[in-house]
Amino acid sequence: MKKIILIVALSIFGTGLFAQGGGVAPLAKGEKQLNFGVGFSTKGFPIYASMDFALHKDITLTPEAHMRLPVPGYSNFSGGAMVKADYHWNYLIGIPSNWDFYAGARAGFNFGTAGFYPDLGVQVGGRWYWDEKWGLNVEFAAGTGFGTTFGLSMKL
Repeated sequence: MKKIILIVALSIFGTGLFAQGGGVAPLAKGEKQLNFGVGFSTKGFPIYASMDFALHKDITLTPEAHMRLPVPGYSNFSGGAMVKADYHWNYLIGIPSNWDFYAGARAGFNFGTAGFYPDLGVQVGGRWYWDEKWGLNVEFAAGTGFGTTFGLSMKL
């Protein structure tokens, strides 16, 4: 029984130490990262580019520009810009340093043939880094529109 308790304790504490040991995610204060990719949403097929700015080891502020290619017979071409604020859960939940899990809120606007309208909502996402600079990302968003994006992240 003592061996089982020791193995469980080492697993829990070892994972926490590994996640905080100078890994690649999340960004350290002052670092930035470029994100770009494609997706699908209730308003078309988005293509986006954004830049994460780390304000704190757990908090990023991210301006984003995007355009949405239309779904024939359902939506029209549109574009837009927004700012997202995210909290990165890595240190709090003790996940490995090559993973990044975050959630936050966004505010912005969209424009197109349907007019000019606000883009407000929340998002949850994650990244997997295969090395110190590059990673894959995925994000799910809800609010004035629902959608999923996926692409690449590159630390600068």
